[in-house]
Amino acid sequence: MSPEFYVGLFILVAGTLAVAFPRDRSYVTRLINLEIPSWGLLLVMLSYDEALALFTFGGVSALTVFVFVRLIQKKEDV
Repeated sequence: MSPEFYVGLFILVAGTLAVAFPRDRSYVTRLINLEIPSWGLLLVMLSYDEALALFTFGGVSALTVFVFVRLIQKKEDV
């Protein structure tokens, strides 16, 4: 396996733990912490195929940012 795979797995696990157990429980902190595992996923997919990595990273980032921004807007309206 390539070094990108191992670094990606480490970043993916560390980022997932940062999202699950944040110090500051604000939605913006969780949104920022959610970008960390997506970079780890990018590195894991990059070790297999470059096109797959770019499409996966773009899709995951766009969807998670959209969902969290909508969630933040709904929480601020209440």
